[in-house]
Amino acid sequence: MAPKSRKPVLERLAAVAAALAVWEVAALLLGQKFLLASPADVAVRLASIWREPDFFRAVGFTLARIAGGFGLGLLLGIVLGALAGRFHAAEVLLRPYMVTVKSVPVASFIVIALVWLTAARLSVFISLLMVLPVVYNAVLTGVKNLDPKLSQMADVFAVRPGQRLLYVTLPQLMPQLLSAISVSLGFAWKAGVAAEVIGIPTGSIGEKLYYAKVYLNSTDLLAWTVVIVLASVGMEKLLLLLLRTAWGKAVRS
Repeated sequence: MAPKSRKPVLERLAAVAAALAVWEVAALLLGQKFLLASPADVAVRLASIWREPDFFRAVGFTLARIAGGFGLGLLLGIVLGALAGRFHAAEVLLRPYMVTVKSVPVASFIVIALVWLTAARLSVFISLLMVLPVVYNAVLTGVKNLDPKLSQMADVFAVRPGQRLLYVTLPQLMPQLLSAISVSLGFAWKAGVAAEVIGIPTGSIGEKLYYAKVYLNSTDLLAWTVVIVLASVGMEKLLLLLLRTAWGKAVRS
């Protein structure tokens, strides 16, 4: 590995080490394990938590629902963003809904949705709401900023609609779309797990966090938080890798 490529990795490791040191000092100063467990306590708990019989069931339960909500929000955001970018009337009609979704606190949506949805479906809906405006705005902005000269060139050479989309439109939209996916996926995990903590669906990560809070078990609380972070980051990296790989193959074909 070249020195230039190694530097960012070393910087990230140093930042993580510094954050762990601050955490350790804070835990020592408090001196109360039920208030703030130390990094060592959490590491020990992480080494055993995955062996529990319901660990993978809880992770799978939450992962499936957040992935479902994210996928629906992504699809809806792309379709609505493309329509709004193409037709001004659609943008005007959709603006109140998007402003409402962005402005209303997540907790309000969770409480309202609980009237209509079961606790097990709540995180799907909340994740969808968090993803929708981010993807919508990215696609809307991208469509509005499409280079007209490229579109005119496609018209001159009578480029077929499928090829126009693949070689003219998507290359201009992909940077904004990939950035929106990266940001909105984190929102989906945070809001989705928050919905589970309030709705307390049986067999979810949110249920684990809720009972850890009730019993003042900060070790479990932090251990499950680390699991959430790892699942969120892992899902983001995998999804972006798959999208870039699929995009590269589509362009080369």
